[in-house]
Amino acid sequence: MELALYIALLIISFVLIALIVIQSRAAGVANRDTSSMVRTKRGVEKTLFQTTIALTVTFLLLALVGSLPIF
Repeated sequence: MELALYIALLIISFVLIALIVIQSRAAGVANRDTSSMVRTKRGVEKTLFQTTIALTVTFLLLALVGSLPIF
């Protein structure tokens, strides 16, 4: 059980790193042609953002469970 928890944390951490890198590259490309106006996230950008939040919460919960003294 403990091994599965650590493997899940490892996989989620790599996926989170990839999602954050993809978001930063997409933001750099999108900001080239816009001025200082605020725009809403749509489509793939919104999905990436929401997936990042969900995986971050999942990672936090798994890390907290892994730090409990029952393991």
